[in-house]
Amino acid sequence: MQLKLIAMGLVIGLIGYGIGLLVFNDIQARLIGLIAFLVTMWTNEGLPIGVVSLLPIILFPSLDIISINATAPNYSNPIIYLFLGGFILAVATEKIHLHEFISSKILNVFPSTPRGIIFSLATTAAVLSSFLSNTTTALLLIPIASFLTSDTQLKIRFILAIAYGASIGGIVTPIGTPPNMILLGFMQKEAMELIPFVKWIMLTIPLASMMLVVSCFVLTFGLKFSQNIREIDTTKVISSDQKRLLWILGGLVLLLLVNSPIKPYYNGLGIHESVILLGFGLVMFFPKIGFLKWEDTKKVPYEIMFLFGAGFSIARAFSDTGLASSIASYLMAISDFSPLLLILCVAALITFTTEITSNTALISIALPIIFALGKMADIQIELLMMVATICASYAFMLPIATPPNAVAMSTGVVNTFTMMRFGLVLNLLAIGLTTFIALSYWQYFL
Repeated sequence: MQLKLIAMGLVIGLIGYGIGLLVFNDIQARLIGLIAFLVTMWTNEGLPIGVVSLLPIILFPSLDIISINATAPNYSNPIIYLFLGGFILAVATEKIHLHEFISSKILNVFPSTPRGIIFSLATTAAVLSSFLSNTTTALLLIPIASFLTSDTQLKIRFILAIAYGASIGGIVTPIGTPPNMILLGFMQKEAMELIPFVKWIMLTIPLASMMLVVSCFVLTFGLKFSQNIREIDTTKVISSDQKRLLWILGGLVLLLLVNSPIKPYYNGLGIHESVILLGFGLVMFFPKIGFLKWEDTKKVPYEIMFLFGAGFSIARAFSDTGLASSIASYLMAISDFSPLLLILCVAALITFTTEITSNTALISIALPIIFALGKMADIQIELLMMVATICASYAFMLPIATPPNAVAMSTGVVNTFTMMRFGLVLNLLAIGLTTFIALSYWQYFL
């Protein structure tokens, strides 16, 4: 079976190369074919995701796309170490069950009705995924949703509330979801001013809040309010270990706040956020302070870090081969559009393209193109890239679009048709709300 899946990837890669030759030069066509192969392998899992993510180190130089010296450094991008620190903190949170305590307290805020639980699950997922990986959040919380009811239709909505909430909340901080990190990595590569942690939060909270509310109303639409809901312990008492980790996480947030510049009034501490996150992650191994042993790092999803490296490598190849500029030149037709139409086009294109591929892979490919397009159009480049990045996470229709969607589908409870039915509505709402926020808010502060 795996050989067939690999063969499928090779065939699709060759087709991509052939199509690329019709429009682009040979090197650019090779890159298109290789990306088609990688995306197919990430999608059909013919090889482990970590293996596929390391292939660019071999294939880019072998196919004379970019050199090994241009490829390998992308796997040590500082943004990757920022996420490594976040992963380690997530492992510590899981080990001492802090997420269960937080969940129980948030669940206690809302009424024990189907609608109340949908709001509470989505809110819990959104809050946790703001600082933890949205994949980790979905994996940790979906078992709770499955436990809450035996009613299949209700269970589907509970699970989707967590999946959608994790995706919605993931945009709130730079570490919430991989596309955010890829944007920062790309901005760093292009010597653009990075968006500070606190400023990012201030920019994204209004959109995330609106999306959270509308997604919950969409999931409760037409719901028969049966009371087939199990009791959950919402009176959990915090343990000493959980209290200590909360203080540590509070210190992390405080340091990030103090470190974040508010120009022109305050320049911050000047510490790279990767240093801060990785530092706090490593503190988790200190005796009497942390909670982890080296054996616990087996739970760190290193393959996701390799995926980031592959994404940064693809972005580098797009720029170095001139493919980004070539594609952008074909998009000249829309560069004369008004900012409203241009942002709508980018938002719709990214949102619906993400449905058929990994949002991490897509945004790696899209950002160099959006960057080149922004140079041609009468619009802020940062604004256009921010819209593309957020919309890469706001794809709700298919399981391949985002990791939380895939986690929801893996339960065997949610079927594709149901996810598409709810997801299409949310996709359209996300495109509209992102466009509105971009033009009414982001363009004045980016």
